Amino acid sequence: MSYNVPHFINGKALVTSGPKLELINPANEEIIGHVALGDKGIVDEAVLAAQKAFLTWSQTSILKRTKILFNYKTILEKNIDALAQLVTREHGKTLADARGSVQRGIDVVEFACGMASHLQGSYTEAAATEIDTYSVRQPLGVCAGITPFNFPAMIALWMFPIAIGCGNTFILKPSEKDPSCSVKLAELAIEAGLPPGVLNVVQGDKEAVNAILNHPGIQSVSFVGSSPVAKYVYQTATQNGKRAQAFGSAKNHCVVMPDADLDNTVDAIVGAAYGSAGERCMAISVVVAVGNKIADLLVARMESRIKNLIIGVGTNAGIEMGPLINKAHLKRVKEYVDLGVEEGATLVVDGREHHPKGVSKGYFMGGCLFDNVKPEMRIYQEEIFGPVLSIVRVANFDEALDLINNHVYGNGTAIFTRDGNAARTFANRVQIGMVGINIPIPVPIGSYSFGGWKHSVFGDLHMHGPEAILFYTKLKTITQRWVKSAIDIEFAMPTH
Repeated sequence: MSYNVPHFINGKALVTSGPKLELINPANEEIIGHVALGDKGIVDEAVLAAQKAFLTWSQTSILKRTKILFNYKTILEKNIDALAQLVTREHGKTLADARGSVQRGIDVVEFACGMASHLQGSYTEAAATEIDTYSVRQPLGVCAGITPFNFPAMIALWMFPIAIGCGNTFILKPSEKDPSCSVKLAELAIEAGLPPGVLNVVQGDKEAVNAILNHPGIQSVSFVGSSPVAKYVYQTATQNGKRAQAFGSAKNHCVVMPDADLDNTVDAIVGAAYGSAGERCMAISVVVAVGNKIADLLVARMESRIKNLIIGVGTNAGIEMGPLINKAHLKRVKEYVDLGVEEGATLVVDGREHHPKGVSKGYFMGGCLFDNVKPEMRIYQEEIFGPVLSIVRVANFDEALDLINNHVYGNGTAIFTRDGNAARTFANRVQIGMVGINIPIPVPIGSYSFGGWKHSVFGDLHMHGPEAILFYTKLKTITQRWVKSAIDIEFAMPTH
């Protein structure tokens, strides 16, 4: 049954008569609904609602704000399966993967529930004679978040719960490819007791994004997507006087040392490379094999594993990999595989024409594995964002480290080894924002901050954890003296 995805402004769904985009189920190519396209007028309406709500929400006690967040966490946990269903229906990833991503979002809500301690300031009594000095962190105002298609629930939950916990109000602009989760998240927030206008959802495409970036009533923008768009978002937002953080593309390397536990390493890499059809900014896309011996062993073991991936409709039990998000992206990923062949890499596993048994339609392909990939190849340099894994062979540890450090992106990386010194040296010297030791996808827990280095991020502060508190607040320092009796007027610089 077809449905329409509305905006959500001032605590209510807002259905507009303007243009809409089709929503297509990537597992069967059927049109399942339509989503409204917001324009400047819709953004203006959302900002107005958020500004009005900010006047009272920013003055609401932290105790009351966190009580609502606690309620929200409980309600999200009760609705985790329903949210996962929405993700799978519109994105295509497996239900298990969708459920896991929602849970990672809930973990950040739990972090936001501790806002009373996160917002503790500092106080110095008698900093000078009869003078006390203290600092507090206060909310910015109206904040906005622009989220990608690959994690429609998780990344939204990495943004707005901390923002509103800090006392801000929020406008969420989700991907137009899978927008239903955003409205459900907002509805559940109202159920938890969040006042109308504190969390608003504006649907749309680039027009809505530009309206957000240029609106004078919005104080900060958070973004996740590709690096070219991230750079544009960051530059446009900051030129308009906004605080901005924009997370972009990745090319995550996984170093496999000769002493690695091969069975565990292969399982970890296959899951990290092909889970969610490779549509993760933290997916492993390059294996750096230290030595030909370990490379040959990896290729032999991964070839069989990749050829036998269980691919199908994400709602079916036991599926390991679902379809890609849409026809255009499927075409783009296949073209990268074509390019790799042209560039001279060895295509060990070719999944370009794979289609699950019993499924006649859908944006499916199988896992692809390249060997003998060279650093000058575009399939090594550029983010593919699909189920394509490259193996680069190097002679030693230092060559592996240099390879990673010289890449333009610096989101995540990993090393598999039994050598503690090698692992420690790697973690210390690698120029990457998130590092895994025998862990392929080093996404930190909600109480630590998430973010890459180099061209994988634009802005100084990372997402969730302590740095999110800094991003969504501004520092105020108060110096006070309570005069007990009349004092002489001071004209010179006070020295206390």
